[in-house]
Amino acid sequence: MARTEFRAKLAAAAAAGVMALGTGVLAASPAHAAGAWHGCPSGAVCIYPRDAGWNSDRPSHVYWQGVYKLYGQEGTHFIVNNQTDGWVDRLCYDSYGSYCDAYVQPPGTTWQENLSPMNSIKLSRY
Repeated sequence: MARTEFRAKLAAAAAAGVMALGTGVLAASPAHAAGAWHGCPSGAVCIYPRDAGWNSDRPSHVYWQGVYKLYGQEGTHFIVNNQTDGWVDRLCYDSYGSYCDAYVQPPGTTWQENLSPMNSIKLSRY
């Protein structure tokens, strides 16, 4: 009887794990960086259109490394950091990748941010 109870509990735990994976209950982790995540390629940071959610997994902007000016990015957007090896993205107040310590997004994370006050995004190692 004890063996049957153990198997039942083990099966229930396994089923709960599968259900959590299928419903997205488990937290996002850097493991997503192994492939595309919401349409964002591995090694990239992606911004999605304003008020479009995930935009059917089609980012409007894809960045790889360096500093990029943010033109016309007003309001709240989804941002995915699908970079690897400790690379982060920083949202910056100026156009040259400076003044950006307040918004440091680690790899394997998704944020919703108001990009109205931001003028550039900087991708670099932390």
